[in-house]
Amino acid sequence: MAHHTAEPADLPQTREELLALHRETRKRRNQAPHGSEAQVAAIDLLGQIEVEVARIERAMDPPLG
Repeated sequence: MAHHTAEPADLPQTREELLALHRETRKRRNQAPHGSEAQVAAIDLLGQIEVEVARIERAMDPPLG
């Protein structure tokens, strides 16, 4: 399967909202047929969400990560 690079998503700006979106996106990924565009898109979005959560957690005082 070729690597898919999605456009950056317009993500929520709070950790709580990002974690909620992460839960919803995991459900979508798990329900999508294996190898489908929907599954690939959900995997891409999960990565973007995780990067943003990590950024927020590093900026906390003290950092969570």
